[in-house]
Amino acid sequence: MSLQDFMNNAMSAWMSQEGPDSDIVLSSRVRLARNIEQFRFPTLASEEEFQNILTLFEEQFSNQTFPDIGSFVLLKMSELEPVQKRVLVEKHLISPSLAEDSAFSGCLLSVNEEVSIMVNEEDHIRIQCLFPGLQVKEALEVAGRLDDWIEKEVDYAFDENRGYLTSCPTNVGTGMRASVMMHLPALALTKQMNRIVPAINQLGLVVRGIYGEGSEALGNLFQISNQITLGKSEEDIAEDLLSVVQQLIAQERSAREAVLQASKIQLEDRIYRSYGILSNSRIIESKETARCLSDVRLGIDLGLIQNVSKNILNELMILTQPGFLQQYSGTGLTPDERDIRRAALIRERLKMEIDGG
Repeated sequence: MSLQDFMNNAMSAWMSQEGPDSDIVLSSRVRLARNIEQFRFPTLASEEEFQNILTLFEEQFSNQTFPDIGSFVLLKMSELEPVQKRVLVEKHLISPSLAEDSAFSGCLLSVNEEVSIMVNEEDHIRIQCLFPGLQVKEALEVAGRLDDWIEKEVDYAFDENRGYLTSCPTNVGTGMRASVMMHLPALALTKQMNRIVPAINQLGLVVRGIYGEGSEALGNLFQISNQITLGKSEEDIAEDLLSVVQQLIAQERSAREAVLQASKIQLEDRIYRSYGILSNSRIIESKETARCLSDVRLGIDLGLIQNVSKNILNELMILTQPGFLQQYSGTGLTPDERDIRRAALIRERLKMEIDGG
């Protein structure tokens, strides 16, 4: 399989499209947690209950078509190979916990991969919508329509005073987590993130790494999401998030301009050194890859690097993950073999860009 064929089959829609403020915002996500009233929550549910829920989704929603989204297919985790589940995690389509607890869990996935509905994770249902760029409200609108679609077939666990009931108390209320993935290299370079993160936390939001809770902010990618789900409407939560994100966008652009004016030669040197590493390395680890990709993406956004797609960061941050590398290679790889294969894939991808492939 050629790299182009692999990319065509591997890239989700949000990775290959540009959305609003895409120079800084890679993606927007809205996730709704729901439970079905007649079943015990996953922490107490029996295998029979898990199986009944999975069967319900297979019979009622699999191979159905939803307006503006398309058709859905149910992926049963028990039928997937470990590397396939890892790829789904790396593409942000399922959570690591869904991949691990796979005996009676599944994912109802839209063909365009903008929507994934996880079944039997921490809650019975996790509706997730992913959009490119800053499109929180758009993702919320689609998630709401999907929520109504599912509720036509099931009764949700709901309390008039508390809202939607969830396994984790921190999700009770709206059951909604809205998040935005941002590339903030200038704020990180100027050490301003050390001051910004505590300020964001005081506003009821949280800053995490690329794969959510407990993950590292590799490649200067930060996930900003709400912490409060109770006492506010979905729309108010989205507005609060957008307000902070728009301020971060303005601060990042200001920081980029300041660094460019104060230290242009040093910045250019850093960016081109990183581009040279990516273009010529024969062995490269994940962390170095993330750092270099962040530098190159900054160079593209500032107009210092020409003829390279802005989506290169989105693509290669995913394609160079362990699961993708093994899927592309068609075999299991040791860590050293992954580092070699990662370097080769990056060189090949950059050559395609230069050659206009």
